[in-house]
Formats: sequence, structure tokens, C-alpha cells
Amino acid sequence: MSGTEVAAIIGAVAAVVLVVAVVFALASLARTLRAVRAAVEELRAQAVPLVADARASLERADAELARLHGVIGRAESIGGTVDSASRLAYLAFSNPLIKAVALGTGTSRAVRRLRRRRRGPAG
Repeated sequence: MSGTEVAAIIGAVAAVVLVVAVVFALASLARTLRAVRAAVEELRAQAVPLVADARASLERADAELARLHGVIGRAESIGGTVDSASRLAYLAFSNPLIKAVALGTGTSRAVRRLRRRRRGPAG
């Protein structure tokens, strides 16, 4: 056997070993791809109902938010009405009330002075 034949045999054995290694690598890759495909299908099967539930929850939350917005708008309107009514009541009653208190105060002073005059200067 010459050196060229030995090199050819070593090359052929190396090529066979390399082909066997590539076949094992491809088989492992195929198993991994099947496992990934199964995991993706399982994830899809679980995710689709979750997304549908999330969408339904979002729609309910949006409806509740719209309802709450209406309630807040009505509360603001009522607050404005109460504020206007209280200002109007203040304006309507404050001047007559002040005048009535002033009249009462003036009357009580006048009554006290009249009483003092009736008792006389010694009293």
C-alpha cells in the first residue's frame, strides 16, 4: 500500500464519519424542529382564547369607562348647578339678612337707650 492509498482510505473514512455526524445532526435538528412546532401549536391553542378573553375584557372596561365618564359629567353639571344656586342664594339673602341684623341691632340699642332715659340720669 502506498501513501496515496492510505491517504485515500483515511479521507474516505473521514468522509464517512463526517456524513454520519451530519446525519445525526440533521436527525437531532428534525426532532428539535418537531418539538418547537408542537410547542408553537400548543401556545397558539392557548393564546387565541386568551386574546379573545382579553378583547372581551377590554370592551367591557371601555363600556364601563364610557358610563363612568357620563356619571362624572353629570356630577360636574350638578356641582356647577349647586354652586350657581348657592351664589344666587347668597346674593338673594345676604343683603336682606344684613339689613335685618342691622335693624335688630339698632332696635336693641334704641330700646336700651330708652330704658336708660326712663330710669333717669341716676340709674
